[in-house]
Amino acid sequence: MCSNCRAFITVDDKVCPYCDFQLGTRAIDIRMPDNLLGGLLPATRFLTTLILIVNSGLYVATILYSMNAGNPGALMNIDGRTLVLFGAKFGPYVAAGQLWRLVTAGFLHGGLMHIGFNSWALLDVGAHVEEMYGLSRMAVIYLVSTVLGFALSYWWSPVVSIGASAGIFGLIGAMLAFGVKWQRTAYGSAVKSQYSRWVVYGLMMSFMPGIDMGAHLGGFAGGFAVGWLAGEPHKSPGADRLWDFAMYLAVIIVLASFANVAFALLPALIEA
Repeated sequence: MCSNCRAFITVDDKVCPYCDFQLGTRAIDIRMPDNLLGGLLPATRFLTTLILIVNSGLYVATILYSMNAGNPGALMNIDGRTLVLFGAKFGPYVAAGQLWRLVTAGFLHGGLMHIGFNSWALLDVGAHVEEMYGLSRMAVIYLVSTVLGFALSYWWSPVVSIGASAGIFGLIGAMLAFGVKWQRTAYGSAVKSQYSRWVVYGLMMSFMPGIDMGAHLGGFAGGFAVGWLAGEPHKSPGADRLWDFAMYLAVIIVLASFANVAFALLPALIEA
């Protein structure tokens, strides 16, 4: 597809026959290098896989802690105290200044069904976003969506809330933003149609008991906004460098947030 006019062209075209745009290296060739870390992590969905690994590792850690605290059914349902200790969004603590919970809450899950469904959705949508926007932009989209999602959740309700769905709704919002911007092209129209359905299904599920509507709406709004501004990778070296810097900043924020979790957990682990 021509990156300028979005017309379908052949892989051998060096100049678009429709708009005479000089074509560079295909985006798919740039975005799909060899697998990283000796093939352990696929480069085409590196960040998606990494988030899934972190989520799964934290879920195992919360299961073990919850079982040790006397919850024999921890595999299916983690108790609220454990989730709060590991960084869940909890209104009174956020109000007391623990803003890092707006980050860490997005990597925790309350049960096997919860993490299973979110992992399936993340694997599907995340791979698409990572291919479309590139690693740096996706990282920023995911973090901004998670923070805004749980910020709106905090305003909406003070109760404990966790889950990757805020970030996932942000990824959906980013893809819908792409579809809206390019809706006059065949590909853009298809993306808009597909992710409009995702939004409808997601919002319908948001009305179910126990689902955090605030996190979903905030995450979607954040993802749509960042996706609208992000543009496509490899179009401007200057813009790509800025997004790389933003990604490094996002990584620092996530690591600092979990450092706060570790600091808060230490007394509880010593007592156990």
